[in-house]
Amino acid sequence: MSPAGGALVALLALLAAALTGLYRRRRDGRVLPSGRASADAAPSQQSQALVALGVSPGRTTLVQFSSAFCAPCRVARRVCADVAAAMDVAHLEVDAESHLDEVRRLGIWRTPTVLVVDPAGRVTHRVTGPPARAELLAAIA
Repeated sequence: MSPAGGALVALLALLAAALTGLYRRRRDGRVLPSGRASADAAPSQQSQALVALGVSPGRTTLVQFSSAFCAPCRVARRVCADVAAAMDVAHLEVDAESHLDEVRRLGIWRTPTVLVVDPAGRVTHRVTGPPARAELLAAIA
């Protein structure tokens, strides 16, 4: 490969990395309505997965999926605990590595991911990355 061809490949790789970074920064921490689930997960499978994780119906619950060495997970834990105390909702932190079947059924792709589960046991909102406190409060209210 010529030096000009190598420089072009490096430039394209740099551009792809920058665009990916911008996309993730725009989406991380945003509370989005949960209209999408895992492509192969029916609502009953989602309910079964949530019950298996310890989510009890009748109370709004923040379900946070974390992993052991995830620095943003610590930020998400603090925000979720603060919001749970302020809004009198439950906060359940789940080790994603220990619950792979449930993670797959719920369509969790990375940590931290926070699901807002309503008292009927339905996932109403989903946050990928550390959640913004104000948006999480609005989603619960």
